[in-house]
Amino acid sequence: MTRSMISRRTFLRGSGVALGLPLLDAMIPAVARAASTHGERRRMVAINVGLGLHLPNIIPEKSGRGYETTPYLKPIEDLRDQFTVISGTSHPEVDGGHLAEKSFLTAAPHPVRASFKNSISLDQYAAEKLGPKTRFGTLALSLTGRGLSWSRSGVALPAHTKPSVVFSQLFLEGSPIEKEKQIQRLKDGQSVLDVVMDKTTGMRRRLGEADRDKLDEYLTSVRETEQLLVQNQAWENKPKPKVDAKPPVDLDDKADIIGRARLMYDMTLLALQTDSTRIVTFFKNTLNIVPQIAGVAQDYHNLSHHGKDPEKIKELAIIESAQMKIFAEFLHKLHATKEGGGSLLDETMVLFGSNLGNASSHSNVNLPIVFAGGGFKHGHHLAFDAEKNAPLAKLFVTMMQRMGIEEDQFASGKGTLPGLEIRN
Repeated sequence: MTRSMISRRTFLRGSGVALGLPLLDAMIPAVARAASTHGERRRMVAINVGLGLHLPNIIPEKSGRGYETTPYLKPIEDLRDQFTVISGTSHPEVDGGHLAEKSFLTAAPHPVRASFKNSISLDQYAAEKLGPKTRFGTLALSLTGRGLSWSRSGVALPAHTKPSVVFSQLFLEGSPIEKEKQIQRLKDGQSVLDVVMDKTTGMRRRLGEADRDKLDEYLTSVRETEQLLVQNQAWENKPKPKVDAKPPVDLDDKADIIGRARLMYDMTLLALQTDSTRIVTFFKNTLNIVPQIAGVAQDYHNLSHHGKDPEKIKELAIIESAQMKIFAEFLHKLHATKEGGGSLLDETMVLFGSNLGNASSHSNVNLPIVFAGGGFKHGHHLAFDAEKNAPLAKLFVTMMQRMGIEEDQFASGKGTLPGLEIRN
């Protein structure tokens, strides 16, 4: 039986629902399938942990391929050939401690000065060059509202803080009333998948076995994300227990930084799978709060300024280990998701790091960076000069060129970052 082609722009539509599809073999002409599909939909994700990462727990002592896995890298040790640890990089003349978050994706100098004017961020620059290939040029996510994206005129762009809003933008359509009805269905335990189930069944009959497996995998991830969203909202609406004692910590939902971040990672995965966007930024910034993590009793910001206090570092490591665990979950999901002749991770560059090299002293040099995916030859620790750092923006140039943008410079980065080679 001759298999019919399916358009890449196909949506499974129902009342108030437009469910995009992952890249299926049936969307690729036979001639194209015979060649590599790599490069057709390159993607990039940039993630900033606003309060830094304790360097001894993430950066290996040895450089090269024979480095010993550090505590924070253990959750992704099985993906060692899928990521590179980078040390000894920073943005020249970017200072100001926490204020350097403004320059993480722009490399604009001296954000601490009153005269500071930001420049365009990597994600917005790439979106400009690539043009309107997806429904959303970029997707900006954040835990507090401050994001990593800046316009060409140096204006901060808003970032999504509610996963439910992102989910609605990705999958719900129609009038505000129709959207509200669908949101209520979700709250009642129904799925957007229920609305398009008949169309899904019909499409499965047209697909080969590999495509059916890929479609089922994607639909499962949609349903799991729905359930997490519903659970999250259910807890928000439940009355809190009354006690006589004064609460020792802030129990507001904003303290659930791990649960909220996990949902944002899930939104990112769905957005990439459906080709709704190819560029995502996620600022994992937090307020001055005690996170809802077992074993943590102190304010996260205070712990990041540990002053080498071993007890504070121990408690900080609990938070940062939890951060690394959900990052690892995200990488594993990307790796497990089939895309073309490889995985979604093969097609997605993931930059994970911070604008703080030493959060305790507000240092903005020697930034901790993990660079994963994108079809590079990974598996090593690229260690640049700790005294004379390599410009981090060189990595941005590397990423842009991998996206098909022929630029040799971005901000302070002239040329690509040495040591990163493409897999054959």
